[in-house]
Amino acid sequence: MRNATTALVSLLAIGLLAGVGSQAFAQRRFRQMLEQRREASHNAELPAGTRVERDIAYGNDAKQRYDVYLPARMQPGAPILFMVHGGGWRRGDKASPGVVGNKAAYWLNQGFVFVSTNNRLVPDADPMQQAIDVAKAIASVQQHARQWGADPGRMILMGHSAGAHLVVLVSTKPDLLRQAGAQLPLGVVSLDSGALDVPSLMSQNRVPELYTNAFGSDPAFWRSVSPQQQLDRRALPMLLVCSSTRHFPTSPCDEARKLADRAGSLSVPAQVLPETLSHGEINAELGLPSDYTQAVAGWINQRLMQVRR
Repeated sequence: MRNATTALVSLLAIGLLAGVGSQAFAQRRFRQMLEQRREASHNAELPAGTRVERDIAYGNDAKQRYDVYLPARMQPGAPILFMVHGGGWRRGDKASPGVVGNKAAYWLNQGFVFVSTNNRLVPDADPMQQAIDVAKAIASVQQHARQWGADPGRMILMGHSAGAHLVVLVSTKPDLLRQAGAQLPLGVVSLDSGALDVPSLMSQNRVPELYTNAFGSDPAFWRSVSPQQQLDRRALPMLLVCSSTRHFPTSPCDEARKLADRAGSLSVPAQVLPETLSHGEINAELGLPSDYTQAVAGWINQRLMQVRR
């Protein structure tokens, strides 16, 4: 790592000393070497033989892109795990090690196609526009699935933090999926969303700035992007993973149980999975050998074996 960094700095120094033309060349090489290092970092934890197709567009904005990770031994009709990153609706990236890392490695070894998507972010897009982006990305993946050897009808959604809010929102508001041209996935795994009941969240005495930046001050908008208020009997089956150690500004496990209770009253399958892990660990440790990973994998496998009602 130190040698690579020294080489990058040397390239820029050479360009500065040699003039504008050489400087432009050095800057191009600098960007190329950064990209090579980024690629090596992305692939470091992936199973041998994994193939990656990067930056597939589902819209015109530079953020409307997703990456596809294909297992070395691709089986016909492979299932798809579709992942949405966290970052407070304002930041984050589809290729971050915490987003891909252990999860991609585990499910690629199980024969899944792993997809990680970006979407537009605050301030360029509010959470509803972000959810529409996610729905469009889902439709695009389904449209391309056959060319990878995957089955578009065997898709599970997953998201962490803000990404968990977005995948649960499109799951409780399936018209977003239909309007994007997507068929309904088989289920959704929410990794520690703290925004399942947005009006309740925004009515707390102290609300962190990341939530006010995302959701603003309009109660009508809060309801429109709140899974708790948007849930109806057409919603997808849900696994709601939550950190039992987190309680501010609301308890994600309390929110998950409230959503699951309402889902049950509507005959929508919903399960709450509390974990004694931090918010970040809920995301980063999924895929490592543990009862937690086995519980999530078992739920996903059950969904894949069932025909959607």
